[in-house]
Amino acid sequence: MAQFKENTLCPVTATLQLIGGRWKTIIMYTLSTGTKRFGEIAVRIPISRKVLTEQLKELEMDGLIMREQFKEIPPRVEYSLTELGKSLSSVIHELEIWGLENVLAKRQMIEV
Repeated sequence: MAQFKENTLCPVTATLQLIGGRWKTIIMYTLSTGTKRFGEIAVRIPISRKVLTEQLKELEMDGLIMREQFKEIPPRVEYSLTELGKSLSSVIHELEIWGLENVLAKRQMIEV
């Protein structure tokens, strides 16, 4: 479970303590389109494999993603959003829209 830095009654603070940080939301955004293998996630997010592994473990411990390991050679592991993780999909989608309209669009206007 997430290490809560403070005991808060604020729902926004509590949520950000769970999915906050630099990479967790991006990992969940990547998984929002469906199940992915570790390598598929790694090529989409520019972080070290060690950090990615740590973030995936934390998301799994918090019940936001599921890790499924197959007994094959070579070993295969897949990650997907749990129902709890999927319940954040609309929030992440709104972040995507907001970023497109308010950050990336403004960057393009400045570059032109």
